[in-house]
Amino acid sequence: MCEGRGRCLWKKEIRDLTPKKKTWLYLVGQIILWWYFHLVFRMKVEGAENVPKEGPVLLCSNHLAKRDPVLLGLSQKRQVFYMAKEELFQSKFLGRLFRMLGAFPVKRGTGGSDALEDAYALLKQNAVVGVFIEGHRSKDGLLRKPKTGAALLAYETKAPVVPVCITAGDGKQPGMFKRTLIRFGKPISAGELNIQDDSSLQLRRASRIIMAQIAQLREEACKELGLPSQLVPPEEKEAPHAG
Repeated sequence: MCEGRGRCLWKKEIRDLTPKKKTWLYLVGQIILWWYFHLVFRMKVEGAENVPKEGPVLLCSNHLAKRDPVLLGLSQKRQVFYMAKEELFQSKFLGRLFRMLGAFPVKRGTGGSDALEDAYALLKQNAVVGVFIEGHRSKDGLLRKPKTGAALLAYETKAPVVPVCITAGDGKQPGMFKRTLIRFGKPISAGELNIQDDSSLQLRRASRIIMAQIAQLREEACKELGLPSQLVPPEEKEAPHAG
């Protein structure tokens, strides 16, 4: 399978990357962290039932903090696999630990192609893969321009995309004893994305569709949290006319 410009992404033979069932470490960690995050970060999950109970799923989320993969993993019953920096796997012990928790490495200088190959293999094995579509953390909580990796995976695997939005109680960064809302949207099917080919134009268009759904989830979360709308920047809103 190759990109429209002829560069093959999936060269490797598909490896079995999914455990037959959740590892004991994942289960124990999930129980302990569930209580910790609900008590300390006042974590609230909405719409988790939108994640299909079987088959491949792409969870496409915004990205606020290093703990976001944990939030996604705690937010619903199926195990979530996600990308992590290659440096975290340099220690054999820690590398094995992170893999047991569902992480797989992103190698620097490869453009993320190795991680995309692993994500592709996982989706082909009917796993749930978490992708932070912006590619990096947002320091101010605002949504950023999406990358196209998630759209490419959706195109190649036909996996449904479930948009997810993580929103802090102040609309910026999650913190201790701040409310943290994780909201899942309805799955977006391959047909709805309607990606005709893997050209940059098609992938950017599909990425904007996914990001628009995340933005709508954020708007709903802001309303629930009593925060101002972020669909239109405050300075662009029309000032009220003087009576």
